[in-house]
Amino acid sequence: QVQLVGSGGGLVQAGGSLRLSCAASGSIRSINAMGWYRQAPGKLRESVATITSGGSTNYADSVKGRFTISRDNARNTVYLQMNSLKPEDTAVYYCNAVIQSRTALIPLTYWGQGTQVTVSS
Repeated sequence: QVQLVGSGGGLVQAGGSLRLSCAASGSIRSINAMGWYRQAPGKLRESVATITSGGSTNYADSVKGRFTISRDNARNTVYLQMNSLKPEDTAVYYCNAVIQSRTALIPLTYWGQGTQVTVSS
């Protein structure tokens, strides 16, 4: 069984920083793309940043220049460094990974449990 466990959310003032982490564990053969998504109240879940197994990254326009996604393949962990936070960044942040487990026939998409980020003005 594979699971993703995210951490690092919290309450921060506008202009502040937070770092989110998400570790994959279980019967893992390999991890393909990893990413972070967020969902604000009353809104659809949206992609924030993604990173391939080779390290190529992609960001939502709203976070470019402020957020940085990275991964540690040895630790099966993805990070999201969030700087210059704005009140509109307030949301529940979910990590995501496409993982080939040792038991499944094909790679499957897994989600973390979500971590709350609240930015006060």
